[in-house]
Amino acid sequence: MPKAALLWFRQDLRLADNPALAAAVAAGGAVIPLYILDEQGMGNWPLGGASRWWLHGSLATLTLSLARAGVRLVLRRGPAATVIEDVLKETDAEAVYWNRCYEPAAVARDRHIKQQLRARGVTAESFNSALLFEPWSIKTGQGTPFKVFTPFWGALRRQPTPAAPMPPPPRLRAPESMPRSDALDGWGLLPQRPDWAGGLRDSWVPGESGARQRLADFIDSALRDYPAGRDRPGQVGTSRLSPHLHWGEISPRQVWHAVAAAASHISDAAVESYLRELGWREFTHHLLFHWPALPEEPWRPEFARFPWQPDAKLLAAWQRGQTGYPMVDAGMRELWHTGWMHNRVRMIAASFLVKDLLIPWQEGEAWFWDTLVDADLAQNAASWQWVAGSGADAAPFFRIFNPVGQGERFDPRGDFVRRWVPELARLPDDVLHKPWLAPAETLQAADVALGRDYPAPIIAHGEARQRALAAFQSLKATAE
Repeated sequence: MPKAALLWFRQDLRLADNPALAAAVAAGGAVIPLYILDEQGMGNWPLGGASRWWLHGSLATLTLSLARAGVRLVLRRGPAATVIEDVLKETDAEAVYWNRCYEPAAVARDRHIKQQLRARGVTAESFNSALLFEPWSIKTGQGTPFKVFTPFWGALRRQPTPAAPMPPPPRLRAPESMPRSDALDGWGLLPQRPDWAGGLRDSWVPGESGARQRLADFIDSALRDYPAGRDRPGQVGTSRLSPHLHWGEISPRQVWHAVAAAASHISDAAVESYLRELGWREFTHHLLFHWPALPEEPWRPEFARFPWQPDAKLLAAWQRGQTGYPMVDAGMRELWHTGWMHNRVRMIAASFLVKDLLIPWQEGEAWFWDTLVDADLAQNAASWQWVAGSGADAAPFFRIFNPVGQGERFDPRGDFVRRWVPELARLPDDVLHKPWLAPAETLQAADVALGRDYPAPIIAHGEARQRALAAFQSLKATAE
């Protein structure tokens, strides 16, 4: 009779379209599901607070799903190599299956574990569950990694259509006895005092079923208008699938095929616009895999000489949503309350930090890592470097977002700002994004006193823009 197999869950917290799970079932023996909280194996990027909250909810949901399938999820904490060895000794398992992660520390750890297991005669196999295509499979004509998104996307679109997703197994065979398991509540993933997660609980349903519902709602209500709606933070115009994709509660193949199927009743332009965003996700993982220093070092090495001006006071004002620029502050407050920020507003807030304030992009990257429920090493690093001008296919540094103009363009009626900066809610549209220019009688009628109810701008954008351009020119001068 086939021996049991360990199924090592990681960022693939689902039963449907799970290649490692399918392989464990196909082996014919019992399946022992295992999740390891390996904080040492995360390298320089241990889980942030919002990620820990999400992980707790996702594991709780996965535990219930596995129980319905007939097995129990085993939870262990510690170095993955040690935990796997311990569980193998406690069981008759002779195989370990897992789906690949692509963060540099995970790649090195997994390679070591696979070599050690195979050297001892243990079957050790890994699979692609997180991406449409492996990051080494999309190459230029010269066989090198892509550095620009558009040709990368063209090459990806020329690949065969991603395989259809696999259904979940109806039932899993449990071993005669299960190894011990930690209690999820004992891991301390949830905030205690203070409990800052109320907004997260109101905004999200972690887990596979929550992911499926989110996808269905998006296709039904927002995909049709996605090309324009995705830039409007005051309306529900995006899929908000990013945390579900990061934690693997839904696969990119499931999303791809569901969205592509909608082309029968939704325009090709809308479908392609969304699939292209999945392509950006692929591109960031492609970059991280080939340039593993991306989260710490500028991809363009000349930016190591950029004359940043770190300022703890200004950084704190940005983090708290107290910059005096309503569009920036609304985004930062949305982030703190929900663990998420609309992508258009992420660009505005990031540009303000690195270009108006000249604070290093790594500070923003670290803050987002701690506060985002979709904190993903590849996407976070690539996105911050894109805004800073130091990354691959990045926006040029001299593209400096005007937070007032961006607000007036993408939140013209002020729905987004009024929700997250309620102290300005009674201001009329024409001054909502620039309250410091409102006449005194207008401020008084709206019961707004600048400096009391809402801060004056912490920096003048026009002057900040000139300072940023001068800093960039000095960088160019040192390279000549």
